[in-house]
Amino acid sequence: MNKTLVKSVLLASILTASGSLYAADNGLIAIITPSHDNPFFKAEADGAVAKAKALGYTTLVASHDDDVNKQNQLIETAIARKAKAIILDNAGADATVGPLEKAKAAGVPAFLIDREINKTGIAVAQIVSNNYQGAQLGAETFAKLLDGKGKYVELLGRQSDTNAHVRSQGYHDVLDDYPDMKMVAQQTANWSQTEAFTRMESILQTNPDIVGVISGNDTMALGAEAALKAAGKNNVIVVGFDGSDYTRDSIINKSNIKATVLQPGWQQAQMAVEQADYYLKNGKAQKEEKQLMDCVLIDETNASKLNSFNLSH
Repeated sequence: MNKTLVKSVLLASILTASGSLYAADNGLIAIITPSHDNPFFKAEADGAVAKAKALGYTTLVASHDDDVNKQNQLIETAIARKAKAIILDNAGADATVGPLEKAKAAGVPAFLIDREINKTGIAVAQIVSNNYQGAQLGAETFAKLLDGKGKYVELLGRQSDTNAHVRSQGYHDVLDDYPDMKMVAQQTANWSQTEAFTRMESILQTNPDIVGVISGNDTMALGAEAALKAAGKNNVIVVGFDGSDYTRDSIINKSNIKATVLQPGWQQAQMAVEQADYYLKNGKAQKEEKQLMDCVLIDETNASKLNSFNLSH
C-alpha cells in the first residue's frame, strides 16, 4: 500500500472515529473546527451536529488543531468522501483560501463560522461574530472595572487569526482614550491556557503592580487567572472574550475574571447548517456571504443565564 493511500485511509479513519455518524438520507456534512479542548470549538461542533442530524444529514466531525496542513488534508478527505457541504472554522485567513477553492471546484460548498478568510466568492457564507463590537464592549467594561486608571496587560490570540487583530483593535480604540491607563505588556499566547499561564508568570516578575489583564479569549483569560492566583494576586481584574462556562463560573464565584464577551458559537454553527441545507435544496445562497452577529457582555448580572455559549432570556 503506497504512502498516499495509507494517509487517505488513516485520515478517513480519524474522521469517522472522531465524528458522529447518523443514519440519514440527505448525505454527508463535514464539520471541521479547531481543537475541542477549547469548549467554544466543541460547542460549535456540537451545535452543527445537532442541527445536521435534525435535518437528516450524516455528519463527519474533525479538528484541525490550527494546523493548516492538517486542515487541508481534512478538506481533501471531505471532498473524497463526497460531502454535500463543509462547515468550517478555519486555520488561517490566507492559507484556507486555496483549499476552499479546490472544494468549490469539486462541487462541495463551504460555510464558514467564527473566522473569516481574506477572500470573498469562495465560501457560500461567512458567519462570524462582530468581534470589533464585542471587543469594544469588553474594553469599556474593563476600563470601568479599573476606574479608568492603572497598569494593565493584554494577551493576544494567534497572529494568523484575523479575530486576534480585530479584537485587539477594538480594545485599543477604547482603552487608548484613557490617559491614566497604561499597557505595560502585550504578548501573544496563541489562544492557549497553558501559554497564557506561562506568559503571565513571566510578566508578573517584571510588572508586579498591574491591576488588570484583558484577554483575546476566555482560554487565555483562565490561564492568566490561574497565574494570578498562584502569585496571590487575587485583586487583579481579568476580562475575557468568548463566553465559556468556565469564565461564567469565575464571574459567579467572584474570582479574578469579572466579565467576558459572548460570541454565540452554538447559534452560528446551527445557522451555517441551516444555510447549507437551504443551498443544497434550492441551489442558491439563503443570505449574503458576509454575516455579522453582535456579541453580548456577560458579567455578574447575567452570568447565571449562560450555558454552552447560549444565553437564555
